[in-house]
Formats: sequence, C-alpha cells, structure tokens
Amino acid sequence: MMPSDVYSFLCGNDASAVGFDAHVAGSIISLGVAERANGGGPLVWSVGLEAAALGQVVDRFFPRAGNSIRAISHDLPLLRSEDEICLLDLLRRFSTSGSQFQCELASMIARRAQSPNHLWQDLGLRDRGELSCLMQLHFAPLAMRNNKDMKWKKFLYRMICRDAGYSLCAAPSCAECGDFAACFGDEGGESFLARVRRDVNLATAT
Repeated sequence: MMPSDVYSFLCGNDASAVGFDAHVAGSIISLGVAERANGGGPLVWSVGLEAAALGQVVDRFFPRAGNSIRAISHDLPLLRSEDEICLLDLLRRFSTSGSQFQCELASMIARRAQSPNHLWQDLGLRDRGELSCLMQLHFAPLAMRNNKDMKWKKFLYRMICRDAGYSLCAAPSCAECGDFAACFGDEGGESFLARVRRDVNLATAT
C-alpha cells in the first residue's frame, strides 16, 4: 500500500480542496497506514495517538473513512521514549491555544519526529514551508522563538535541553560554530507522498 493511495482516500485527489488541518492530519495518517500495511507496526504506534483519539481526528476531518481506520486501529498502549515525552511536553506547553487538535497534533509530531528524516518529511508534508505554517498556526510561541529559521528538529531539541538546564551545543554562538549547516542548512528534499506518486507515474509510463 502506498501513502498517496491512503491520502487520496482520505482527502481526495486535490489537496487544495481540503483545509490545512485536514491536509496535515491526512498526511500523517496516510504515512502511518502505509507503514502498517508494509510491516511497520500498529497504526497507533506510527501515528502516535491511542485508538480513541485517532478515531476522533478521523471523525472530525474524514468521517466517511471512520470505519475503515477504526478497523485497523488496535487499542494498544503507546510506549514513549524519554525524548518523545520531553518533545510532547514542549509542544503541548507551547501550543497556540491548547485546543484539542493541538494536543492531538503534539502527540503525532512527537511520535513522527523519532524518525530520522527532516521533520516535514516525517509528517508527510509537501515541503518545509508547510511545516513552518503548521508551527506558526498551532505552536506560535515556538515559531516566534525560531526567528533564525533553525532546522525544526534541532530547534525543538535545543529548547528541551535549555529547559533541562544543559546545552545541546558547546559553541559560544551560531556565528562561531564550525558546523553551522547542521542546524541551518538546506532542508530540501522530496515529500514521501510525492516520491511515491512519481515512482508510480514512472512505472506506469514504462
């Protein structure tokens, strides 16, 4: 199963036809469903929401898909690493309004951020700009603090380290750091959903 197929089922073929929050939720859920189908573990583990909370997100944005998603959303406990718990706490504390969706989104981001890619790719978004929009909309205090446009994973974990009272980085300032690109370099790449669509198109053409 391909993430783009799940996304089309949830959101339709035109992402612009759904709201931004539905697009974000659909992108994350699409990756989770595809990972589960391809041997990546239970859906609730991939998405980072317990079955009941995942069902509420689906009912809110994709009601016609509710039964299909519930059928594969086994009610399993979410075991979180210490890093994930810290990130979840940070996102919830610095959410824009503390709304239910922002709490759910914090859980999904914290779980997906444990993957090794750029955060926008981990979330199935189209580009880094969408992630910045997400942060500005739902985690505005964090977006305001990231005024140097640091890579989002680097920035979030630096915030956690400052809360914990120790430094993630030994450099006296970013301007004097010899590894500047690790925090501020290009975050380009290809969306996991777009990559699948391209591979399918190429296979069809041949």
